[in-house]
Amino acid sequence: MSPGSAFAEADRRSRVDRAVFQSQLLLAAALLLLVCAAYIFQPDSVLDFRFFGGVAVVFLLTGAAAIVPWSSFPRHWIALLPIIDIFAIVSVRQGNSVLGAGLLLVFPVIWLASYFGLAGALVSVVTSSVLLWLSALLSGDPLTLNSIPGLLVLPVTLTFIATTTLTTSSRTAAQRGLLRQQADLLEVALRRARRQEQTLDEVLNAVTFGVVAFGKDGVESIVNRAHRNFQAQFGTPESSVEASVLYKPDRTTPYLPEERPFRRATQGERFDDLVVWLGEPGEHRLALSVSSRPLTAPDGGLDGGVMVSRDVTAEINAIRARDDLVASVSHELRTPLTSILGYLELALDDEGLDASTRSMLEVASSNADRLLALVADLLTAASEKDQQIVMSFSQCDLAEIAAQSIEAQRLAASERGISIENAIIEPVLLEADGFRLRQVIDNLISNAIKYNTENGKVSVSARVFEGHVELVVSDTGIGLSELEQTKLFERYFRAEGVRQSTVHGSGLGLTISRDIVRRHGGDLVVSSALGVGTTFTASIPRAR
Repeated sequence: MSPGSAFAEADRRSRVDRAVFQSQLLLAAALLLLVCAAYIFQPDSVLDFRFFGGVAVVFLLTGAAAIVPWSSFPRHWIALLPIIDIFAIVSVRQGNSVLGAGLLLVFPVIWLASYFGLAGALVSVVTSSVLLWLSALLSGDPLTLNSIPGLLVLPVTLTFIATTTLTTSSRTAAQRGLLRQQADLLEVALRRARRQEQTLDEVLNAVTFGVVAFGKDGVESIVNRAHRNFQAQFGTPESSVEASVLYKPDRTTPYLPEERPFRRATQGERFDDLVVWLGEPGEHRLALSVSSRPLTAPDGGLDGGVMVSRDVTAEINAIRARDDLVASVSHELRTPLTSILGYLELALDDEGLDASTRSMLEVASSNADRLLALVADLLTAASEKDQQIVMSFSQCDLAEIAAQSIEAQRLAASERGISIENAIIEPVLLEADGFRLRQVIDNLISNAIKYNTENGKVSVSARVFEGHVELVVSDTGIGLSELEQTKLFERYFRAEGVRQSTVHGSGLGLTISRDIVRRHGGDLVVSSALGVGTTFTASIPRAR
């Protein structure tokens, strides 16, 4: 037998012994009160052998109930106690009929009915009634009209009490069984919940990213080992979720209290990839990418949330090293490329060149121009890493800028049979950097031509609103998948279909274009379908 089973069995035995003693003790206490009353008011009756013998039997049974381990005997042996009590009570009643000792029969009747069910109820009522009637017959007193109600009322009362006790016991047993089942279910659910909590705790402590869960009161309920390790590197006490000072992506500007990730998360804000730097400048530092998700209650209210942090120090340092390398290499390439283009132009100005040589030089010049454009894109992207593009705003006409860009690229489009439709007829005046807008339109139309199908179509239009204008460039090209659309504006990204083609590019043009549009206070978005085409929409405010 397992230790748990042995403990349960010992507890059951203790409950049985205690219940037997308590039931017998109640009868003994009630009888003791009658004895005291008889001694005070009718002292002679105490000496009656029937009275004294019945009292003695009840007290002896009480002592036996306290000493004997009744749980070790078969269950029906316990019934001997209340049955003997019935005989003893009737004997006491015979010794003194004035005290009303017959009412004490209620105690054994209740005991037998509640403990032994219907059989106990029948035995207790029948035994009590028979003994009462026999004692009346054997007493020798004549039966009168006044004595008959007494012989009938008490048995009827005992029958009613036994029935009530039996019904109550049955209902109590049913409720006890239901409660036991519910307790078992709750115990199973509790064990399962504890096991799931332990599993969750092990999983959260095994992952390498930090996790902080908190309730609607903003108090953290779960903080995994990885998050504590992030904070412990900088002396943050375990009682704190964040370091005392957090720096923005520029590594030098501290976050204001209301800007800090945990503060924003506890207010129910949802955000992704918020970069924070831990550690003081010039010392050991750590970059974390923090995301937050609020949790909602069934009524729709805020019910806490989860904040997840990931170490991105190596990634950020690698990207910075890559951009530094790109900027350095691009800068070194620009000078010889400019020289090469200059000498190629001088060579092409020579009218004495034969057609074959001129054709080869033109190919070299075209490829050198393309290489210089790639170098320019790389330099622009690298310069934007740490500082924004310098903008010069003035009044300009979007229709004129678009017409110039279209005209400059008609030759490239005609070589593939692609038509460019300019739907911007009326002037569209706005306050913007015309040079940068030309760069955006050049990139969009150039992409629409490069990634279009043969004999396709490019459309350029504008939608004018009161406060802003939308420039729309659409094509009938190869299109983009939903996943590619989410990554299209990332640096150096090129779609799968483009990488497998002969179309060249750096993957920086759209990144630069969106940054320029955003510097104007607008945004550049894309919508596309594979095999149908792509549409870019640049939303630009008309005034600063």
